[in-house]
Amino acid sequence: MILFIEYPKCGTCRKAKKWLEENGLEFNDRNIVTDNPTFDELKEWSKLGGIPIRKLFNTSGLLYKSMGLKDKLLDMSDDEMLNILASDGMLVKRPLVIGDNFVLSGFKEDVWKNTII
Repeated sequence: MILFIEYPKCGTCRKAKKWLEENGLEFNDRNIVTDNPTFDELKEWSKLGGIPIRKLFNTSGLLYKSMGLKDKLLDMSDDEMLNILASDGMLVKRPLVIGDNFVLSGFKEDVWKNTII
């Protein structure tokens, strides 16, 4: 079963969810704000998806910008970055789709099609 992590007010997340539904894919839905990914989940997903932890940040988000993370991340360890990501779901790039052998961050239809279907 696919885990779909989204922010329901996000247009990209709504588009991705619609794509999953239109392609007949079953998934469990999780709100990234009310059920933020944990340190351990993010660490595991980064490894499984081959995604550098820095790439899991929602760099266009207001919280990311207000915290001045663009410059701060350069000097942080992976664990420090994971702790920050786990502190607030609005910092995590979305949507996230997690399967048994893949993790995708952000919605790119061609990548999703080649990976999921």
